[in-house]
Amino acid sequence: MTVTEEIRARLTAVFAPAELEVVDDSERHRGHAGYREGGESHFRVTIRAPAFAAMGRVERHRAVHAALGPDLVGRIHALSLDIGG
Repeated sequence: MTVTEEIRARLTAVFAPAELEVVDDSERHRGHAGYREGGESHFRVTIRAPAFAAMGRVERHRAVHAALGPDLVGRIHALSLDIGG
């Protein structure tokens, strides 16, 4: 399973999102810190789920990181999040 698929699977399992887009943005960062040949180092995630409606911005980000887990977060160099309720 790719990192992209793992991100998608974990967020879907925890939040049952109405909208989820996971984009491997690694190629845009070629030559920058954290870039790995083959990608899967830099990601952009857009997620909309009812669970986020009552949360503030920081709480939403913490919830996503918790859902991904430290093992997966540790393999990602950069994670851009657009989170909505």
